[in-house]
Amino acid sequence: MYRLFLLIATVAAAMLIGSCALLQPSPQQRAHELDPMLVAAGFKEYPADTPEKIQTLKNLPALSVKHYTGKDGALRYWLADPYGCQCLYLGDREAYQRYAGIRLQNRMVREEEEAAEENMEASENMMMPPFGFGPGIGFGF
Repeated sequence: MYRLFLLIATVAAAMLIGSCALLQPSPQQRAHELDPMLVAAGFKEYPADTPEKIQTLKNLPALSVKHYTGKDGALRYWLADPYGCQCLYLGDREAYQRYAGIRLQNRMVREEEEAAEENMEASENMMMPPFGFGPGIGFGF
């Protein structure tokens, strides 16, 4: 009995992990989402226009904003995008702050849209006619 429970729990966990993976955007979709935000925030694009640059770009952590301290002591932010523009984005602290603000705004808009969709679905469900054909002839749900 314990083995059956363990098997069922393992299968359920695998299904849950698999379904979460399906909800995650592909790297190309994520790049398509990030690129306009970075440009709008003031990051500069440096294309990987030689085989050496393309290889270097592929070896960097992709689609994740990282930072380093420049020779002048100022923070610089970068993001490698081998999936969309095949470029490296580079920005200063102000560009990163604008980018963070844009991401926050986009997240809030997305959450508001999701809430509006849920509210619409709930109101549509409330307006559904009962499962019946008149007094005394319904299904009694």
